Amino acid sequence: MAYQMDASLTEGPIGKKLVLFALPLLMGNVLQSLNGTINAIWVGSYLGESAFAATSNANNIMFFLLSLVFGIGMASTILIGQSVGAKDEVQAKRVVGTSALFFLALSLVITAIGLFFSPAILRGMNTPHDAMEFATAYLRIIFIGLPFMYGYNFIMMIMRGAGDARTPFYFLLISTFLDIVLNPLFIFGLGPVPALGISGSAVATVIAQFVSLACLIWFLYRKKHYLRITREDVPYLRFDKQIIASLVKKGIPMGLQMLIVSTSAIAVINLVNSYGSVATAAFGAAMQLSSYVQMPAMAIGGAVSTLAAQNVGAGKWDRVHKTTIMGIVINFCMTGVLVALIYLFNKQALGLFLKDPSAVAIGMRINFITLWAFILFGITFVVSGVVRATGAVMIPLLTTFLALWCIRIPLSYYLSSHYGLDAVWWSFPVGFTVAIVLSICYYVWGNWKQAKMLGSNQAQAAR
Repeated sequence: MAYQMDASLTEGPIGKKLVLFALPLLMGNVLQSLNGTINAIWVGSYLGESAFAATSNANNIMFFLLSLVFGIGMASTILIGQSVGAKDEVQAKRVVGTSALFFLALSLVITAIGLFFSPAILRGMNTPHDAMEFATAYLRIIFIGLPFMYGYNFIMMIMRGAGDARTPFYFLLISTFLDIVLNPLFIFGLGPVPALGISGSAVATVIAQFVSLACLIWFLYRKKHYLRITREDVPYLRFDKQIIASLVKKGIPMGLQMLIVSTSAIAVINLVNSYGSVATAAFGAAMQLSSYVQMPAMAIGGAVSTLAAQNVGAGKWDRVHKTTIMGIVINFCMTGVLVALIYLFNKQALGLFLKDPSAVAIGMRINFITLWAFILFGITFVVSGVVRATGAVMIPLLTTFLALWCIRIPLSYYLSSHYGLDAVWWSFPVGFTVAIVLSICYYVWGNWKQAKMLGSNQAQAAR
């Protein structure tokens, strides 16, 4: 049976819709982090602290690369959501066609650049000398798989904008299962498969992403999804000037926001690297755990953005505001539970990644200082998700810049010389506090509801 356009997120109980839409996103985040965690356990436990430090540095670069297309992906999601809310299938397909060309072109360019400049990038991050060889081998293979990663994320964001969070999750299951199974196979070798060490972990990831993407595309055409590009839709597969203008105008600030986040993470790990591989490994393990704590915020934030976009398209502003409140409440409860659990089992959780007692001690200190502050991060993520759904992107960008590059990074660098690594850890809650205050002030008193994604916004006409 063919998929038909469905704007059901504009009707019914908001809390229920939000939870049901967020659950696949949350489970998907859990799967991705679980996948990364299991891979990190293999690397950290069997290949040593230097190899684990290498993957920590390489993963920060991958987050940076995802940030490059995050903005265009989010702009596409919002445009799709508003189009579905307004029941405009033609505009939705225009967005899909133009965005697909952009993602393909960008992924190929970045892959070519990354293959040649991986060592220079890692040296610029002050990667520890004993981890350099591992990190270079790992990163170059990951760059080869970048088009598959970009392709999957593009399709995932398009489908979420259309109100479908479940289908991408099913195929993420395939990717995760393959990655988990193939990692030890390629790391240690078996039969005709050679032992590739840390490079084997990257090879497993690339294969898993390729298979999952191929299966997802096959499924969408098999089920005749209404957003697939058919022979009749080839005219939409072009650089539409109006769509490009919107994707660039709205997508670049959202992409820059993620770039600010990722570059600040690179700046922090660059500072931590100067304290040696033990500190880097401890920080990498703590960030593995904090990635789980951030999952509810990311899931609820993605859900509220889609719900808000569809309701903006339908002109239902009362539902937009209710979505914000429900998102904050749900996120607060879910994140709080995870923070409490990690505090209870702090040492045991870190012991999954780290064997060196000094590294475990540093990791426990990091968690003690930073974990609770991710509750504040979650509230900011939800509020920003709703605001961006209208096309208001500049103030969230400025807020992120002020909180990270004007507060967190200066605190880390200038105070660490006096207070050591504790200054780095305390910069997290301080930065999150600044971000939440600025975000709520803009939501209450700002003019974000007047923003437009396209020149003639259906939501504005309906108001």
